[in-house]
Amino acid sequence: MNDKETILTQDGLKKYEEELENLKSVKRREVAERIKIAIGYGDISENSEYEDAKNEQAFIEGRIITLEKMLRNARIINNDEIDVDTVSVGCTVTVEDLEFGDHVDYTIVGTAESNPFENKISNESPLGKAILGQKKGTVVEVNVPAGNIQYKIVDIKK
Repeated sequence: MNDKETILTQDGLKKYEEELENLKSVKRREVAERIKIAIGYGDISENSEYEDAKNEQAFIEGRIITLEKMLRNARIINNDEIDVDTVSVGCTVTVEDLEFGDHVDYTIVGTAESNPFENKISNESPLGKAILGQKKGTVVEVNVPAGNIQYKIVDIKK
């Protein structure tokens, strides 16, 4: 089975390693204790606490497997690898919406770390794809469901 490479920044690596450690050392123990207590209530066939705890256990184990696979196949982007001459994964890019004149800073990350609420966009998103490899001052056109939007790359930094 060929697993997909996961691109992570140093911050993303740390975040996922901490989550994995928490799931293995804290959450597993907590859910095991919940199951033990629920079994103590008697007949588990009609025990909602037991069912809920088993569902949580399944979720935790699934997440552990996902994180382990992600970290095993991770390619880490180190800060010294980030080139500020062209847009690359790990850099922060200031773009200007040429229609409205708005300036927005986006950090380009791998899909696993993308979070639009924190302005972290995936290198595979429409805007991410369009600006990847481009230089400061370049105008790119991004095809989105609402039509085409033109952005100018104003600044690139680490």
